Amino acid sequence: MARVVLAMSGGVDSSVAAHLLIQQGHEVIGVFMRHGEKAVTACAIDGDQASSPLLPVLNNRADHKQGCCSASDAEDGRRVAERLDIPFYALNLEEEFRGIIDYFVQEYSVGRTPNPCVMCNNRIKFGKLFDYADSVGAEFLATGHYAQLHGEGEDLKLTRGIDVGKDQSYVLFGIKQKYLQRMLLPVGGYDKPTIRKIAGELGLNVAAKKDSQEICFVTSGKHDAFVRQRQADSVSTAGDIVTADGTVVGSHPGIEGFTIGQRRGIGVAMGQPYFVTRINAAANEVVIGPVEELGRTELTAIDTNWLVQPPRQTFPCLAQIRYNSAAAPATANIDPISKRLTVTFDAPQRGVAPGQAVVCYHGDQVLGGGWIE
Repeated sequence: MARVVLAMSGGVDSSVAAHLLIQQGHEVIGVFMRHGEKAVTACAIDGDQASSPLLPVLNNRADHKQGCCSASDAEDGRRVAERLDIPFYALNLEEEFRGIIDYFVQEYSVGRTPNPCVMCNNRIKFGKLFDYADSVGAEFLATGHYAQLHGEGEDLKLTRGIDVGKDQSYVLFGIKQKYLQRMLLPVGGYDKPTIRKIAGELGLNVAAKKDSQEICFVTSGKHDAFVRQRQADSVSTAGDIVTADGTVVGSHPGIEGFTIGQRRGIGVAMGQPYFVTRINAAANEVVIGPVEELGRTELTAIDTNWLVQPPRQTFPCLAQIRYNSAAAPATANIDPISKRLTVTFDAPQRGVAPGQAVVCYHGDQVLGGGWIE
């Protein structure tokens, strides 16, 4: 029997993951990550409430005052842990989450589209939580991600989950390869309906709980307001909306409200569907055009991470440019000096956005990827 630290969000996936790990004979310790963000969120609570004894808080800083904006999720997780008779703690990661938030704000401020969920996995879930696992003598760290691990030792492979519609392998590409042997992904071999069925049979209160689709620290649809609040003392990013030939067709309150491929909320009527095709941060311009102007056949990516031995300089792959997009046939090239990744698609892809991740697959296996430049 191995001791396992399980990241529990209060959702159905990590809750059933706890049950599956117990079934496998593991000693499970549930951990809820508090991020303390309560500025522009729908479920914010005040500091006095946050200090209530909802569950034990493991502070890294003795004089730190805890805040939390996911109290209902924490309560759901606590109830599940109580039902399954496992310990459940809250880990204070406000300082670490502040780095994720700063990254989020900075990327939008320069016209890029961040992916805080991937960054959170890299730095916190499969970074800081490993430190916590070490501190309690845990051999493994587990999550409720829909992805799978196959093989042993150096041959261990990260692959897609069997539920294609819920697969989350894309957001795990940035994990350090050395951690694969200490990861457990119990729900990756199930589809979502089965996970909900198991939760129902166990009598878990989260069996019918809706999936979280939004960034945990920002109210749905309010990311631009969040960014502007965080950069209140910065220079305005308001500017013009232009077409590819430079014709001004409107104005906007800030480039942080736009991303490549966006159609809704542009604020101008062109007589046919127009999309954001480029963001010129230097001039605060949002460039729009018809759908045919969205296509890109090549991208470059930096800060690459590989879960296999880095492939040869040029190799075929399936490349995925967003969490909810399909992987497309492509040829990838790794510069041996700069390590920059170039991906050339067999057919033009729409919505290639600087700041998002491109992930290379061999079939269902994650090879690695980088951040679109």
